[in-house]
Amino acid sequence: MTDSLTFRLPAQGLAACLLLVSLAGCGSLSGSVSRDTFKPFVPEVVQGNFVSNEQRQALRPGMARAQVREILGTPLIASLFHANRWDYAFSIQRQGVPAQNFKLTVYFQGDVLEQVDSDVLPSEAEFAGRLVRPKSVGKLPNLQASEEELKKFAKTSRADGPTAASSPAVLPRSYPPLEPAVR
Repeated sequence: MTDSLTFRLPAQGLAACLLLVSLAGCGSLSGSVSRDTFKPFVPEVVQGNFVSNEQRQALRPGMARAQVREILGTPLIASLFHANRWDYAFSIQRQGVPAQNFKLTVYFQGDVLEQVDSDVLPSEAEFAGRLVRPKSVGKLPNLQASEEELKKFAKTSRADGPTAASSPAVLPRSYPPLEPAVR
């Protein structure tokens, strides 16, 4: 007589309940969570030496290696197998800004600069401008009042005029944002 009472739910009923609960949960999230809510963090990756167009223009055939190193800095790649060649490469990847890649190669004949090959290099000002993320302004609040609103304000300010000094001013419950929300 040790029969225990068990509650048996058919497998189809259990599957239907599970489906309804999961659909109800997804339906409630669609209004409160946007596509931009969960973005993964992407770290800034900077590699190499940035060489500007001004530095590139300062190079002249016949310069010594020390002079080239003084203008461009230490090369990213100086191979023992290619002692007559220095490679300068630069790349930067930031979230919200397109990736930038630049290459410059200098060739030497002995200890003297012979040739310079490079991509189209930006000036220092152009490069700095490319690093800034474009800001979206968003919707600005309406800062105009109708004649009715102005008259209403004028009436309330005249009525509160003499008593305003004796009682504290009533502050609004919320203020409009000074800047648009950043997402």
